[in-house]
Amino acid sequence: MHHSTHTASVASAAAMAWSGFVLAAVIPGALWRVRRAPLWDRVSLPAGVALPLLVLTHAWAVLGDPVRLAPPGATFLTEPLLVAAAVVFWLPVLAHTRHRLSDPGRCLYLFLAAPLLDLPAVGVIAAGHSLEGLAMIVGMLPVGAVAAGVTWSWVNREERLAAHALVRPAGEGDLSAP
Repeated sequence: MHHSTHTASVASAAAMAWSGFVLAAVIPGALWRVRRAPLWDRVSLPAGVALPLLVLTHAWAVLGDPVRLAPPGATFLTEPLLVAAAVVFWLPVLAHTRHRLSDPGRCLYLFLAAPLLDLPAVGVIAAGHSLEGLAMIVGMLPVGAVAAGVTWSWVNREERLAAHALVRPAGEGDLSAP
């Protein structure tokens, strides 16, 4: 491999990893800090719309160049659309809106999203750009980590509620009380 080709491949892989990381960690991190903003209720969509919207927008952004779905220079269009779709995707998980998912719904939503969002990266690998595709998959790993964190939080909350429900108030069930 020629040195300039290798450098371009590494730069492209870094861009793919950064794009995935922004979608999977930066956007949800920023949204979490402002999750109670009233704007989110106006722009949120049901999870059944938000997930396919992100998956399709992500596929278009990632596969646009390798399979020539996008015209030259379309990055200036696809990246802002991808960020907007990612914001809408994370709202049912993080924001307090009418479309907020329940704990089990958030777990299912995120665990379903993780492999669906990796499919375009698999397409990049199949197109012969292994380094870029793997970089995208690694960049998107925080989606799975958030899914695991949401699940852990939900399980712990359920256990605390169950333990609290089992604790009887003082004197209840005590046969020796007058």
